[in-house]
Order: sequence, then structure tokens, then C-alpha cells
Amino acid sequence: MEESELWVGFVGAGRMAGGLVRGLLQAGKVPASNVLASAPSDKNLDAWRELGCRTTHCNLEVVYRSTLVFLATKPHILPGVLEEIRPAVGSQHIVVSLVAGVTIQTLQRAGAMVFSRGSNAGDEEAALLKSLLSSCGLCEEVPESYIDIHTGLSGSGVAYVYLFAEALAEGAVKMGMPGALASRIAAQTLLGAAKMLLETGEHPAKLRGDVCTPGGTTIYALHQLEKGALRATVMDAVEAATNRACDMAKD
Repeated sequence: MEESELWVGFVGAGRMAGGLVRGLLQAGKVPASNVLASAPSDKNLDAWRELGCRTTHCNLEVVYRSTLVFLATKPHILPGVLEEIRPAVGSQHIVVSLVAGVTIQTLQRAGAMVFSRGSNAGDEEAALLKSLLSSCGLCEEVPESYIDIHTGLSGSGVAYVYLFAEALAEGAVKMGMPGALASRIAAQTLLGAAKMLLETGEHPAKLRGDVCTPGGTTIYALHQLEKGALRATVMDAVEAATNRACDMAKD
């Protein structure tokens, strides 16, 4: 199926779904007129209409009128929604559940997303989904067992990075730099490091070592980070978020 012929539906029109649809529209992957979103009230739907998308209060209408359906409800609402739409879902549909923990930034900007296909999804459906989601950043197909790990690494990981950026900037403020300037420099530093990781494909440890000169400022700073157990703390954070994602899936 060509992307231009695709009709995309969203059951749930909150911030997560809104971030994804903005990414798709900005990339030109699907026209706004081919998008239909449902929600119980107009509270979230007004923003979709401003984008040129169609809206409804009926979840079944989304399924009937769409080929690709994103389920973007709250986790505790999803079981009831599945029961409601089950009779309308046929072999022509591609149904995608958006995983808890995926952030708006991940969906709308250059983030990292993963997906796992069900037993009825073939190569054509997987390729279509990957093409669409790649417009919002890195997109990879992975085993289902990786989904919760991805939540701990990337879905929640943006918050870890924001915290680190905040700490970088506050360190500079402590030493006398204005806060706004420090925040901009911290953000640009993180961006440059991320680009280097992606463009070189080198292990982070090697790139870190390349920056350190014997007896220089960087190795002195890294010594302080090691004394503060930064590495172990971040690993613990990924583990905690992954385990919480697993628990939420069982609820």
C-alpha cells in the first residue's frame, strides 16, 4: 500500500498521539485529510481540527474508516477499547499500540522508537510502519522482549538527559555564567556528543577516552563523576524504569 493512499486513525487524541501525528504531517507522510482521531470529548480534538485532521467521538468509526489504527489510550482504558473495536477489526487493518513511556519529544522530534509485530503482521505491514515512524527519528523492529527495555532506555531516557543537562548548566551557573547561556551551551554540548556517537559508530568509552588528555581538566572532572557513581546510578535508573514498564503491562 502506498503511503499516499493510507488512511490513518487514532483511538485516543492526547499528547502522545498528537506528537506522533505532528511528526507524520511535518514529514509529509500522510495528508491531514486522511487522518481521523477519536476522543470522548472535544477537549483534545480541537487541536487536531486545527491541523486539518478529521475527528469523531466514536472509536468504531475510526476503525471502519482507517487502514492503519494507532491505539493511544491510557493503559487502564485499553482493555475496554479493545473489546469495543474487536468486531470491526479485519485482515485489512494494521493495529498499532503505542507503548506506555513513549514521550512526546520521542514521537515528534528526532527520537528513537522500536516496534514488534504480532503473528498476523507480515513484512509489508512492518515496512510500512517503519517508513512512517522513521519520519520521526530512528525506528527499529525488535523482539517483543525489548519493548520494555526501550521504555527504560529511551522512553524515560529523555528525562535522564534533561536532568544531566540541568546539572551541567547549574554547574556553570555556580561558577558565574548566566543561566540562559549555560543552558544553551549544555544543550549544544549534548547534541554534539550525540551526533558524534551516531556518525562515528564508536563505542562511547572510546570517544570519552579520546577527549581526555593526561592530567587535563576532563579526567579530573570524570574522576568526580565516578566518585558519585554516575554510571551505576544511570544503569539502576534504566533497570527501574524497565521493571516498572513490565509491571504496568501486567496490570
